[in-house]
Amino acid sequence: MNFTAAQIATQVQGEVIGDGSIILTGLAAAAGARAGEITFAEGDSYFAAAEASAASVILVAGAFTSTTKVIIRVRNARVAAAQVLELFFPAAQYAPAIHSSALVDPTAKINPTAHIGPNCVIAAGTIIGARVVLVGGNHLGRDCRVGDDTRLYPHVVLYAGTQLGQRVAIHAGTVIGSDGYGYVFDQGRHLKIPQVGNVIIHDDVEIGTNCTIDRAALDSTIIGEGCKIDNLVHIGHNVVFGKHCLIMGQCGFAGSTHFGDYCVIASQSGVAGHLKIGRQVTVGGKSGVTRDVADGETVMGFPAVPDKQAKRQWIGIQKLPDMIVRMRELEKQVAALTARLG
Repeated sequence: MNFTAAQIATQVQGEVIGDGSIILTGLAAAAGARAGEITFAEGDSYFAAAEASAASVILVAGAFTSTTKVIIRVRNARVAAAQVLELFFPAAQYAPAIHSSALVDPTAKINPTAHIGPNCVIAAGTIIGARVVLVGGNHLGRDCRVGDDTRLYPHVVLYAGTQLGQRVAIHAGTVIGSDGYGYVFDQGRHLKIPQVGNVIIHDDVEIGTNCTIDRAALDSTIIGEGCKIDNLVHIGHNVVFGKHCLIMGQCGFAGSTHFGDYCVIASQSGVAGHLKIGRQVTVGGKSGVTRDVADGETVMGFPAVPDKQAKRQWIGIQKLPDMIVRMRELEKQVAALTARLG
């Protein structure tokens, strides 16, 4: 599908500087852009690269001008580029239908606008909202709730009692609501503590592939509105995330830890259980958090400490080899001096 520069400007609430009738066939990075495509630029060096490219139109924020390119001036170039990508690459559409291979309990309620793909299983008491898409091979346990415009990609599993809000996207292979890791040691054996809670995922959450979010022991594991979770993340039972948190790949969270809004957890980090992590906390990559973290703190390292302290420690470690050489030389000098005085 093609669009004029003026049509795109309307969609992104921008202003066209130049010929608004030019036809655009796609969006590309400046280095690979061709004539008839649109690119975007943030900052002087990126704008110079975009202006030197073959692209016909540049999305920019700020007072950039060009004698060779059409400009669409917007509030935020990266946000506008995301909106333009949605125009050129719209999400796949699924017609309302229930595939003949799907197994649907008679007590389940499915909105007539929903799409239930092949080999799906929908258990008793589950309610599926408007325009929901189950792409295929999905298993929804009893009494699940799936909000409007939610999409489950292949082989996503919802255990019993899971609740999903509106516009939730969960990618292939993810399991929501499996048993939390709860055991008690008694007479030489680890006895399982029944996990009878559930998982609640609020509106506009996106969860990557092969993640696991455990059901709570008694109450609810909660993922707040607008959270974005990368691939290969494990969230333990009774964990609570506030709104709009970012969780990057290969992170793990032990049970009953609570996170405030707008936290950022970088890749391969782990957080111990029963902690309180404040609002707008940032955890650096490969960190191990073993204590509470106050609002607005940035921590990193293992065990995680405030970022300035961690950087001082790393600098000190880098100096250790030279310090060892100097210490050995000083030991030799002391030994020689001691021998002379003795």
